[in-house]
Amino acid sequence: MVTPELREGELHHLRRALDLARLGRGRVSPNPLVGAVLERDGRVLGEGYHAELGGLHAERAALADCARRDEDPRSATMYVTLEPCAHQGRQPPCTEAIVESGVSRVVIASEDPTEKAAGRGPGIMRDAGVEVVWAEGEVAAAARLLNQPFRKHSRTGRPHVVLKMAQSLDGRVATAQGDSKWISGEASRALVHEWRGETDAIAAGIGTALADDPLLTARGPDAPRAPVRVIFDSAARLPLTSRLLQSVAEAPVIVVCSRDADGARLLELEGAGAEVLLADGTTPAERAVTALDALGRRGITSLFCEGGPTLAASFLEAGEVDEARIFVAPILIGAGPTAVESAGVAAVADAARAISVSSRQVGDDVLIWARMREW
Repeated sequence: MVTPELREGELHHLRRALDLARLGRGRVSPNPLVGAVLERDGRVLGEGYHAELGGLHAERAALADCARRDEDPRSATMYVTLEPCAHQGRQPPCTEAIVESGVSRVVIASEDPTEKAAGRGPGIMRDAGVEVVWAEGEVAAAARLLNQPFRKHSRTGRPHVVLKMAQSLDGRVATAQGDSKWISGEASRALVHEWRGETDAIAAGIGTALADDPLLTARGPDAPRAPVRVIFDSAARLPLTSRLLQSVAEAPVIVVCSRDADGARLLELEGAGAEVLLADGTTPAERAVTALDALGRRGITSLFCEGGPTLAASFLEAGEVDEARIFVAPILIGAGPTAVESAGVAAVADAARAISVSSRQVGDDVLIWARMREW
């Protein structure tokens, strides 16, 4: 079937639906971000988005908004960023509500890759006489990129991994003496807290935990939730007095250890309130993969990796870095560790290559945003 080309006005409604979907960031995982707009004859009848886990899906929220405005959705077009679901979950099927409402046309920006959903909703709507149109081009790509964590988790069972780094102009993440506070500026650090609040879990290596004693929380008045803190600590060395363990009541802590870790130390960590995750594998990269599998089974769809260089190398060597967000500060350090400490590749041709790169100024720093793959 040939997809009809959408008019500029229709693209406008889809872009508005994408803006609405983004309002759910940090609040709906493991569900996807979804927005919807109801329109007839150029007039918006209702809008909605998935605002919280367990709450109305975007389609039902838009229909509810339509009712609040005392508008009739019959013969209207619904613009939605993800194909409507046809299965019972925390909410009833959205296709059921769409068909019952009398909406005559549904324009969809992206498909749902989950086995329980893919293609079922559009098929049910077509069978009920609803016209279904799939968007293409830029707006469809934007809809897919919006839900990369959901899409990767649906296809692989693992969380989407974002590697965050702050480095100097000469590629150093600390001085030779280990000082790294603060390479990036205040504006960059504020943006990192915003990102933390949008992710399911924040990861750091034991070296970072020992050197900096971080909290790894999302601070700020608008932080939507407290992400899980994950420490990769093969030998179970995390101090019981660390700020991470002292704050388990505020946000959970998972400590990823190897099966060779001391059993008494594992019990102490559990006694301090941490969850201990034993990762199989003989190398850090192998343990990273098995840990991602285990985190995915816990419903974690996104992992924000904040360091250090050894942990970054583990994810890179495992081929599990989906995005890199690198702050480059306008300073030269001269000596010290680099952002990724590993043996690396033997040939430049074998290096992991980004499929897209963008950059922008953040305070005095430059943010380089590299997408390594798309789901």
